Amino acid sequence: MTGTRTRTARRRQGGAVDLSRPVRLAPADLLGLGFLGIRTRKLRAALSALGISIGIATVIIVTGIPASGQEALMNKLTALGTNMLQAVPTQLPTGSAPPFSQGSVAMVGRIGPVTVASAVADDPVAAVYRSAAISPDNDSGLTVAASKLNLLQAVNGKVQSGRFLNDVTERFPTAVLGSVAASRLGFARLTPGFAPQILISDRWFTVIGILQPLTLFPEINQSVLIGWDAARTQLNFDPAPTEIYLQAQQSALEAVRGVLPATIDPQQPFNVQVSLPSAALAAKIDTQDTFSALFLGLAGIALLVGGIGVANTMVISVLERRREIGLRRALGATRGQIRGQFLTESVLLSGLGGLAGIAIGAAAVVSYTAYQRWPPVIPPLAAFGGLAGALLIGMAAGVYPSIRASRLTPTEALAAP
Repeated sequence: MTGTRTRTARRRQGGAVDLSRPVRLAPADLLGLGFLGIRTRKLRAALSALGISIGIATVIIVTGIPASGQEALMNKLTALGTNMLQAVPTQLPTGSAPPFSQGSVAMVGRIGPVTVASAVADDPVAAVYRSAAISPDNDSGLTVAASKLNLLQAVNGKVQSGRFLNDVTERFPTAVLGSVAASRLGFARLTPGFAPQILISDRWFTVIGILQPLTLFPEINQSVLIGWDAARTQLNFDPAPTEIYLQAQQSALEAVRGVLPATIDPQQPFNVQVSLPSAALAAKIDTQDTFSALFLGLAGIALLVGGIGVANTMVISVLERRREIGLRRALGATRGQIRGQFLTESVLLSGLGGLAGIAIGAAAVVSYTAYQRWPPVIPPLAAFGGLAGALLIGMAAGVYPSIRASRLTPTEALAAP
């Protein structure tokens, strides 16, 4: 049997050959002996490795899916803009919030790292109706707001249908609808050549545009935007900024955030609340930690069960292969070589289970992320760490069976029934 033969060292001493010192098995011989036990008991080996595979696959899935979701979210945040800030007045105990001064937007624009600053001014009394036949008591619940012309640039917004306000249309009774406002008023798209009208308070306004949904600024989605000048001339409303939107250089974002309240309201900076809109979406990443910890615990239990299964398989293997062990001992195999054989078999069994688990987990992650249209991410630490854990479990599981096998004497092993 080439797979189980023992090599002996041959040293020449004064022309004589010394056959008394056996040499350690070469790594290739150990691997061959380890695979021999697995090949002859394929079903049992597969069932033993199954527990390891389930544990490693769970680790890959639990770490890969949240990592893929985080990558998709970060890509989305990058596309939306992580360099945007929003400033609103602090609400008074009465529930009202006084607007900012007329020159606040210009002062914000003069901050060095700020690249664009814009604002809207909410009209607290104006109401919007689809037609004059609707009862005044059935308000649509939408906000009418005067808008600066560079608002879309500041919030990375886009027009879905029609066009936005410009230097000409802002002076006339024209309106641009946010995505939610358009849905509530019954406008899906604007048809070329047809300009629908809506009633704001007691004045008719022509709808010239509908905006795409804004993820970071839901208040704009529910707004009917009109020109700054039109607010004065058509609604007798003197607009003062109630929300300021700005973008700044990413490296100086926190510095701008720190000086913004004093810039907007030098006398009472505590009346200014500054928020980072993208932080709300980024906070979603933290909600994954609890579930990840739970499933990682389950993965640890699966690995423990798998290790016990491997140890059980190796113990039974020792009992079933006593004659083989006795024959190898009789042919000159040392206790160390017997230990190495069974320890190698245990490590190989766990290693193969770990590789299968990585493949299963990776396939599950790729399939799920493809369904969610996320970029697939498999953390290298989870893959290599899982495989290393499987090998360590195999080593631990094989210690006792290998020691037990090595303690068998040739006479005991060959005399076994």
